[in-house]
Amino acid sequence: MALTRWKPKNMEKWFDEFFEEPYFPQGWMRMPALRKIKSIEEFSPVVDMYDNKDEIVVKAEMPGMKKEDVHVTTTEDSITIKGEMKKEEEVKEDDYYYSERSFGSFSRMLHLPSKIKTNKVEAKFDNGLLEVHMPKADDSKPKEVKISLK
Repeated sequence: MALTRWKPKNMEKWFDEFFEEPYFPQGWMRMPALRKIKSIEEFSPVVDMYDNKDEIVVKAEMPGMKKEDVHVTTTEDSITIKGEMKKEEEVKEDDYYYSERSFGSFSRMLHLPSKIKTNKVEAKFDNGLLEVHMPKADDSKPKEVKISLK
């Protein structure tokens, strides 16, 4: 009996397909049990937060959202951004080739690096970009103290 080397015909194709998608192989949406995982995804805006000497600035990207669907609240040490990303139209799930956009309600709370003056917070929303300026509380600002040398 002669031994022949086993060479799977589709192994390389399966391997390539597995790594084409970020988490699952191509065609995973055809499997009903895995399709539910896609519906678990939720929208959460990407955020930049930086210190601008006298204030803390937060910028959040929310493309396609309307100003009426975004709500911002602050405490002296946190900011909460809430909203709802709505679908424009209803399309049957079986008619999709790709379904990567997320929809639904979201809430994102960020702890601030220093206390702020909540009554002086200003926010604007333009073209899907939320920009919030939060002045630092006086006791949070660095104070320069001149020290006399002896």
